[in-house]
Amino acid sequence: MNTEIDIEKPQTPGLIDPVCGMSVTVNSSHHYVYVDQDYYFCCAGCKDKFASDPEKYLGDSNDQEMADPKAWYICPMDPEVRQRGPGTCPKCGMALDPEAPSLDDEENPELIDFRRRFWWTLPLTTIVFVLAMFGHGRGWLPHGWQNWVELVLATPVVLWAGLPFFVRGFQSIVNRSPNMWTLIGLGTSFAYAYSVVATLVPGVFPESFIVGGRVGVYFEASAVIISLTLLGQLMELRARAQTSAAIRELLDLAPKVARRIKPDGSDEEVPIDDIKVGDSLRVTPGEKIPVDGVVEEGRSSVDESMLTGEPIPVTKQKGDKVITATLNTNGSLVIRSELVGADTTLSQIVKMVAQAQRSRAPMQRLADVVAGYFVVTVVSISIITFFTWGLIGPDPAWVYGMINAVAVLIIACPCALGLATPMSIMVATGKAARMGVLFKDAAAIEAMREIDTVVVDKTGTLTEGKPVFREARAYGDYTLDQVLEMAASLDQGSEHPLARAIVSAAREKNLTLKAVDEFDSSSGIGVSGRVSGRELLLGNTAFMRQGGADTSAVNREADDMRSNGASVIYLAIDCQIAGLLAVADPIKATSREAIEALHRRGLKLVMATGDGELTARAVAEQLNIDEVHSEVTPEAKMRLIETLQKNGAKVAMAGDGINDAPALAMADVGIAMGTGTDVAMSSSQITLVKGDLRGIEQARTVSEQTVSNMRQNLLFALLYNSIGVPVAAGVLFPIFGILLSPMIAALAMSLSSVSVVTNALRLRNQ
Repeated sequence: MNTEIDIEKPQTPGLIDPVCGMSVTVNSSHHYVYVDQDYYFCCAGCKDKFASDPEKYLGDSNDQEMADPKAWYICPMDPEVRQRGPGTCPKCGMALDPEAPSLDDEENPELIDFRRRFWWTLPLTTIVFVLAMFGHGRGWLPHGWQNWVELVLATPVVLWAGLPFFVRGFQSIVNRSPNMWTLIGLGTSFAYAYSVVATLVPGVFPESFIVGGRVGVYFEASAVIISLTLLGQLMELRARAQTSAAIRELLDLAPKVARRIKPDGSDEEVPIDDIKVGDSLRVTPGEKIPVDGVVEEGRSSVDESMLTGEPIPVTKQKGDKVITATLNTNGSLVIRSELVGADTTLSQIVKMVAQAQRSRAPMQRLADVVAGYFVVTVVSISIITFFTWGLIGPDPAWVYGMINAVAVLIIACPCALGLATPMSIMVATGKAARMGVLFKDAAAIEAMREIDTVVVDKTGTLTEGKPVFREARAYGDYTLDQVLEMAASLDQGSEHPLARAIVSAAREKNLTLKAVDEFDSSSGIGVSGRVSGRELLLGNTAFMRQGGADTSAVNREADDMRSNGASVIYLAIDCQIAGLLAVADPIKATSREAIEALHRRGLKLVMATGDGELTARAVAEQLNIDEVHSEVTPEAKMRLIETLQKNGAKVAMAGDGINDAPALAMADVGIAMGTGTDVAMSSSQITLVKGDLRGIEQARTVSEQTVSNMRQNLLFALLYNSIGVPVAAGVLFPIFGILLSPMIAALAMSLSSVSVVTNALRLRNQ
């Protein structure tokens, strides 16, 4: 059951930020007066938004979600948890993310708060640690002062810096969902409480616990755990903030203004938000299409690579559809808007990326799974120890009970358990980075080993993404060089990618390009002109037919060239076919080796591309790819991933373009080419820096080694606890008279951490 949990803030008039819904106080420095009413805000950004349009935010409170959906935050682990304003999830303790990201999102308030707590208390933690480890017997402090100095220094660390963790630990108990916060809260609070008692009333302890004239304290354990946990949270919050970068980059693609045509025929520049369905808009060369619409006047080539991933511009003329954020290259267009705002294709892609990111909850880490059972066991043992000693132990029975109960909690403190996963991840990510494989988070490392299907884009992933001249064929009395020279001469004024490839090939052969007269490229499917007094046509079959040139005699050869993955361009001189030119996007030199390596690992390879079927199948056959899907849209790619997942496959998606972003986000693991777009890399969990698909096999190997190492670390962490906890509870006392003091318990806790760190470092040499 997926029941939405809305956690409403108290609705005290004037003490609720009307923009984001967060609780504020009258002491807030962000204050605004409107219609004799005082309003307070959590930050300057909210104040400025309110000041620009107060009525937008002062409707009925039930309508506030519609007024500003960014006021709502959602848990990435439990998407059913939603609340007004930032905070933590009551179920898992994770910080909540904005539900509707935008370009003006400010830095996460929790990240700011944790950063302040960490840096302000780090010096105190350092001093306490140095005193505890090296200060005994060195005369640094007067006799009897050390415990008191450690108490004064550790108290702000534990009670202020660690407060959010105690709150999360308390929530985990109230919600009956024990996790790492439960262990951290119990371990640090009991170690601190024990140390406070030992400092304030040392006389309640037996003589055997007094060493060097004082009872041993564990302020440094509590302070160090709090500081390390804060550091880990800072790293996690920064990493999670980057996941929304993909959406912000997508939003930034859309133009901010549009050129609207007024009834009198003149143009006016207006904000994009003011455009309505049915408005006529003018788009000049070099401008982006502002909304989804249909061409009413003009003809131009439009670069739709942000949507399709294909580098070749598409001709647009009257009646053709155009899409938001695509680039108008060489002609002026008048379009009629059909979809605006949240209904545009770009907005839908943004929505798909956001939904895919939320639908893929982070993997429940092994340490959290273990902690859920471990914490209940440890707390139960501690309670049983306290009452058993108190009821049947020797005098002072209840003191022994308290000491042994605290020893159980200290030895069970989650240092090693908390290090088990992060240490392996840290070493593994460093090792992978040296291979040119960048993992965004631990979940990607854990998930990669389970992948059984890899979906790959073609252009820029399997291929170089840059069309190059492949070959020319000559007919009649013309030579190959003459065909290439004539075609390049005609194309030298064009910016089309295919034209650039032909011109580059001619210049590499040192052919002399001739001047062109009467050049015309208005059709978008070819170009024409006069070179050395001859009438030249250069373009596709339709353009030849339009110009009166018969291609039937060479169509078979053209099809053969297309079957090898090339785009074919006809050259006609004086209406007679003089040659064929093939331009293709070459397959990367490493793609074949990468595909073979993945097949050896038992993975299924699927290609999904916006290219035509003939070209797509030609590339797939050369690389021995198992399954091909051609002419697919960004949404179709995402749905393909979804279908494979519903059929039980664990899917990785490899791509490099903006069009791949929804599929990269939907996949169990998204893999971006480092040579591709920033949006693709932001949407993915793994980036292959060199754009080399062989990195996928390397990433899988690192994943398998890392998960194995994490399991070993957990075993080390629990081994010490399984031995130390019973001894700390006093099970050996009746037979051998052995008690495990909290000091020895702390030593055992440290040894388990050393074992975990040492084992994790082995990953570097595997």
